Amino acid sequence: MTFTIPNLLSLLRMGLIPLFVILVMNGSSGKALLLFIVAGVTDALDGFIARFWKQQSLLGAYLDPIADKLLLTTAYVVLSIPSLNHGTQIPPWITILVIARDVLIVSVALVLYLAANIRKFPPSVLSKINTILQVVAVVLVLVSGVFRDLRWIELVADTSLYLVAGLTVASGLYYIFLYSHKKVREELRGASGE
Repeated sequence: MTFTIPNLLSLLRMGLIPLFVILVMNGSSGKALLLFIVAGVTDALDGFIARFWKQQSLLGAYLDPIADKLLLTTAYVVLSIPSLNHGTQIPPWITILVIARDVLIVSVALVLYLAANIRKFPPSVLSKINTILQVVAVVLVLVSGVFRDLRWIELVADTSLYLVAGLTVASGLYYIFLYSHKKVREELRGASGE
């Protein structure tokens, strides 16, 4: 198996996660913000390089989303620890919603794969918007730790977190609705001999 540049960038993003945690736990919101932005740039670069230089691979198809989810989930968990002094705190219940939605989607996908051999689970527009908003919320939380005197940044960060909560629930329910109906439709097609 050959490692491509996009695969190495995904692995680099995973390798940045412990450093991100250390920076947040040390109260270095500015450095954590910079590192989070660097991780975002590696995400954009790996996708661009994979498409432009035709370096897409099966390994990359798994590594990239895993690296993204690990970084984002870690950010939500660490930024919801109450004792850390990093500005706006992500309420733990929002972190639980974010993680529970991802676990639910993976569980439903696994069940549909095992029970009905459904292999394709493309992300919905709502899910993509939710992920973008989750990233923006993390950035705003970190920015609020850098500019603690600006109360409006904290207000914007808090608002983004409540939007994340709403979109997380909505996109989770959408996936349940979409794939439960897809499974029912496929079973009906199978029963009617189509």
